Amino acid sequence: MLKFSSGARLASLFLVCLVCSGQAAAKETYKIAWTIYAGTMPLGYAQDHGILKKWGDKYGFDLEAMQLNDYMEAQTQFTAGQFAGTVAITLDALTIPASSGVDTSVVVPLSTSVGSDGIIIRGKEKGLVDLKNKSINLVELSGSHYMLVRALESVGLTEKDVNIVNTSDSDIGAIFSDKSAQVVATWKPQLSEILKQYPDTSLVFDTSDIPGEIVDGLIVHTETLKQEPNLGKAIAGAWFEAVALLSESHPEHQQLIKYMAEQLNTTEADIKSQLSTIEFFTPQSGIEYITSASFKTKMQQISEFAFAHGLLGERAPSADHIGIVAGDRKVIGNKDNVKLRFPSEWLNGVAQ
Repeated sequence: MLKFSSGARLASLFLVCLVCSGQAAAKETYKIAWTIYAGTMPLGYAQDHGILKKWGDKYGFDLEAMQLNDYMEAQTQFTAGQFAGTVAITLDALTIPASSGVDTSVVVPLSTSVGSDGIIIRGKEKGLVDLKNKSINLVELSGSHYMLVRALESVGLTEKDVNIVNTSDSDIGAIFSDKSAQVVATWKPQLSEILKQYPDTSLVFDTSDIPGEIVDGLIVHTETLKQEPNLGKAIAGAWFEAVALLSESHPEHQQLIKYMAEQLNTTEADIKSQLSTIEFFTPQSGIEYITSASFKTKMQQISEFAFAHGLLGERAPSADHIGIVAGDRKVIGNKDNVKLRFPSEWLNGVAQ
């Protein structure tokens, strides 16, 4: 039988301890992709001020938010599995990862646009009916496109009654510098800049007319949540801690506003203007939203828009092709092809 000296035993024990400590230090890392917008800035603040780190540490993993420059790139990389989560409007959560077969969960509905997106037409005292036969510049197949369809429906018009001109979001702010431009559908801050720069225009529709339809959510791979349910707890906890700073009575409120103004390269007054047209969900209002009958109606409308524009995949036979699970566990669409979920468990955990 081999014998070891006491020194050799101590050395062996030291090596074992090093290996064990190295294994203990190797935490799982979960990264969330996001892009700059007033409604997502609490997430950036949570990253830069240690809130995400605190909640990740609480559950034994690293939780990080990584800012990307391109919103669609964030959705593409999430769908490809490069990120555990991302921020997306519910329309895009359905038409990008879910329609690609990626089972996706909206851990937290973040906010709804109540005027952050709108439609502007050249000329004063114009109305929605004046959109007929006009060319409309917008980012095609985006939330702006969906908003336009809903606006047209409200006055008995359809997309066939207008000419849609696909325009990148980087160009849309300067669209009225070309006098041939007639109508633009866009979001803040471009929306505010156009109205300010071109006073001879009319805002004929905005998302305050369709509350609860252009909604940002923090989406995560469902399989990842199954493997690590505490990820949902950490995300919800960190998000609502950061959102609490939006209250003027919070001692860090002014620090958040200053941070947002610096990151968005604008004034604090403009930040407050942008925030005035964003309605942030509380844990309780989020639960009420995803369990309501109106939520199911809205998701059906979104599914119908997606299907009509070929966004549910080439083989989708109808708008009900993809199953969507509401917060009360009722399924909208195909129960045999559930790919988008709105669980209430993590909202409930914060609300209690």
